Amino acid sequence: MAATKNHDYHILPPDQWPLIGAFSALALTGGGVMWMHANPYGKFVFLLGLLGVLVTMFSWWGNVIREGKAGDHTPVVQLHLRYGMILFIASEVMFFVAWFWAFFSAALFPAPLEIVDGAATLVTDGSLVAQWPPKGIEVLDPFGFPLLNTFILLCSGTTVTWAHHALIHGDREGLKRGLWCTILLGLLFTSIQAYEYAQAPFAFKGNMYGATFFMATGFHGAHVIIGTIFLAVCLIRSYKGDFTPKQHFGFEAAAWYWHFVDVVWLFLFVSIYVWGGWGAPTHG
Repeated sequence: MAATKNHDYHILPPDQWPLIGAFSALALTGGGVMWMHANPYGKFVFLLGLLGVLVTMFSWWGNVIREGKAGDHTPVVQLHLRYGMILFIASEVMFFVAWFWAFFSAALFPAPLEIVDGAATLVTDGSLVAQWPPKGIEVLDPFGFPLLNTFILLCSGTTVTWAHHALIHGDREGLKRGLWCTILLGLLFTSIQAYEYAQAPFAFKGNMYGATFFMATGFHGAHVIIGTIFLAVCLIRSYKGDFTPKQHFGFEAAAWYWHFVDVVWLFLFVSIYVWGGWGAPTHG
């Protein structure tokens, strides 16, 4: 009788994956730093850590899926899972705030820099007025591929909402179609951004504009790829019949993440592409 469950909470059994995940993340970040500093073992440590993180994600989330199928995700547990996802997205918001802060700090208080052969040179003789972007930078046209990608992401937000509403109303075919459309739009966005990067008239190194541009938009692109993987897993699970109208937190979390990616892109487009390159010569 003492072991009888008389509450709505799910008490997790001891699990090795949090510890393995922590050491794998340490190896991933430490190996990355070693690799960037030309340590001969850095690449090996980085790849070993990456493998550990991927195995941890697959195994740990697999346990969560099995718990849900076993009925352990009561309404109280689902509520707390939602709280956890909200906090995770809040941490992601602060992550991007750091890149926006770096960009606006450089843009609002520019140094008198001149770009010569892709490298920034500080001009201290008073002959150059500080400006943003720095003199010599040719920016991307915001109303070309960036605007197209904006429409693509906005459309993907509507298709993932379509999939969500279809699931709530028991329309499994609508769920699958909505997910297929969202995944394809995500892949299209990534492909266009990769082409844009290949055609960019400025480099990551040598100037603050290129560094802040590629860090902010590049991390957003990484989040699009991660979100696409989330949705692809949801699509596989939808074919297996895992989700029900009353229990589908895995899909709901992926949809929230995708909407977050949409909103961040709107801020990136307006602030970095449009405002940040205003008045500078455009490429193409």
